[in-house]
Amino acid sequence: MAMHAIRASKLRSVLTILGIVVGIFSIISVTTAMLVLRQSVEEGIADLGANTFQISKWVHGFTTSHDHRRNRNRRNISYEQALVVREKTTLAEAVGIEVWTGGKIVWWQGNKTTPSVGVAGENVEGLITNDMNVEIGRGLTSQDLDNARRVIILGKTVVEKLFPPSMNPMGEMVRIDGVYYEVIGVFAQKGGALGGRENNFAAIPITAYFMKYGKSVRSVNIMVKAKSREVFDDCLEQARMVLRVARRVAPGDEDDFGYYSNDSVIKQFNDFTFYVRLGVLVISSIALLAAGVGIMNIMLVSVTERTREIGIRKAIGAQRRDILSQFIIEAIILCQIGGIVGTVAGIIGGNSVSILLKVAVAIPWEWVGIGFAACTAVGLVFGVYPAWKASTLDPIEALRYE
Repeated sequence: MAMHAIRASKLRSVLTILGIVVGIFSIISVTTAMLVLRQSVEEGIADLGANTFQISKWVHGFTTSHDHRRNRNRRNISYEQALVVREKTTLAEAVGIEVWTGGKIVWWQGNKTTPSVGVAGENVEGLITNDMNVEIGRGLTSQDLDNARRVIILGKTVVEKLFPPSMNPMGEMVRIDGVYYEVIGVFAQKGGALGGRENNFAAIPITAYFMKYGKSVRSVNIMVKAKSREVFDDCLEQARMVLRVARRVAPGDEDDFGYYSNDSVIKQFNDFTFYVRLGVLVISSIALLAAGVGIMNIMLVSVTERTREIGIRKAIGAQRRDILSQFIIEAIILCQIGGIVGTVAGIIGGNSVSILLKVAVAIPWEWVGIGFAACTAVGLVFGVYPAWKASTLDPIEALRYE
């Protein structure tokens, strides 16, 4: 009966649920977009392994222009300071040391990549702490570092650009900035976004990196993997204190370096987007409130138009609760139809961000449930008065109504 009543006035029903559609669309589209962005951030920082944090000259995450200026003026973290952290951080399972440079071209027998390849100088444990898994060949060894061997491990994207699909690149010589390196391994496929290096990079021994590019040109990064989740915070504090001493930071002065983990970046992202989500929630609530008032108005009109129908139903035995439930269900179904349309449109709209960032589609199931419950509540709250008015009509007066 509710669906029949809605179909009987199609245009009015569409205009009535439009406010619900707008309100739910706003909530679902923004929460979907936030979820997609969060997934993108998680993939972008996925190069850090479990229970691992990174210490560097720069503050990572969402920074202000003031933070950027402060970072730029800091002293570089030297390789020697990183070695002190590696030696004295006893709560660490592994301490990786790395330095990066970007925009490089890799050559092989006349084939070349675009000038976008990142080259990392790594120590042996750098592959472990960065969760870099070698799929073909081998990783770096202590002998590679001690002798500054010119060996290289290539990312999948670099291999695909240089070599034929069926070719094994092991033992081949590639050239970067005029220096030849022997290919000893290929990294497994790895995801990344929001500036992540993805698979378009190569790793060489950090000592070979210094021989080519120098030690003082760039600040090194230190990746520390704690022995367990239970000692993660203590390990972070220990590494901080060791580096402060190595860099001669005076007691009471703030750290002249930054540190982050996957969890801290995600928390920072959530804090950064909190007020955006709160603002959208307030605006959407206002839209739902306006839509609820519109539904109440339309249902009152519907009660007036169907006065004679109500009188006939009462005359043949319908109870007040029957009339009450009929009109409440009509209001709820109107809202739920608007909620379904708004939810579908919001998921599609929010996931347009996933296409731009080339990450997986996301559906905020929790907010879908909240939105659907909100629609039901709006229909229930704003449908009660029209339904009560219909249920209290006198059947004799209703039958006389023209």
